[in-house]
Amino acid sequence: MAVPKKRTSKTRKRKRRTHWKLKSPNLVECPQCHSQVLSHRVCPECGHYKGKQVISK
Repeated sequence: MAVPKKRTSKTRKRKRRTHWKLKSPNLVECPQCHSQVLSHRVCPECGHYKGKQVISK
């Protein structure tokens, strides 16, 4: 079984984990109702996508 020869330092371990972070969602404003919506999705408030009514509310 493989066993590490030297102990991994805190700095080395933390450098490896620098990319383990949460990303905020990419929100854009709906041109119809001006609410915040995820990009490339139908607006849940008004049902528009790319300027067209997709879902009737």
